[in-house]
Parts: sequence; C-alpha cells; structure tokens
Amino acid sequence: MGLVEKQAEFLVDVTKLLAKANKLGFVVTGGELHRTVEQQKIYIEQGRSKTMNSKHLSRLAIDLNFFKKKENGGLELTYKVADLKPIGYYWESLNPKNNWGDNWNSFKDTPHFQRSP
Repeated sequence: MGLVEKQAEFLVDVTKLLAKANKLGFVVTGGELHRTVEQQKIYIEQGRSKTMNSKHLSRLAIDLNFFKKKENGGLELTYKVADLKPIGYYWESLNPKNNWGDNWNSFKDTPHFQRSP
C-alpha cells in the first residue's frame, strides 16, 4: 500500500474520531496535520517534539483542539487526560495501527492522533 492510500485510510478514521467527539459533546477544531522538516526541527529545539521521525511529516498524524461546552454557553479548551481518554481509547479501537499521544511512555501529547506503519 502506498503513502496516498495510507493517508486516505488515516483520514477515514479521523472522520470517525470527529463524529465520536461530537457525540460526546466536544467542539473540535483542527490543529496541525502536515509539518515540514524545518518546522519539526524548530519543535525539537523548543522541546515540543522529541523526534525527527514525526508522523506529521508524512501526513499520518493530526493534532486536534477539543473544547468543552461551559454552562454559560462558552467553550473551554481542554487537553486533560480525563476529558480526552474516551476519545483516545476510541481512536485506538478503530485500527491496531492507530496511536494516541497520551499512551506514550516518554512524551505525553493528548491532542495528537497518529497512524503507525
């Protein structure tokens, strides 16, 4: 399977993830899908990433912003594990190649969802 087919399958699962988040009451906005090598180097220098092997480089990872609805009608951004755990576990249940950024040992990245080879 080529990269384009892998990217397409990944995005099908992303659409399922967005639908699940919506059902759970979240408002979701896009973060980052594609990242250049130059941007990845900057993120490493800033401590925002630990590797030059990011799945963002091949468009097989996405960062999403999750907002919870507040009682006053406003929205509150959350990256809390307790809030996102049902979404992260759902993501991983869709395909054995799907990984959620909170389940890593060395670096926690709760808004990150990726497809591994």
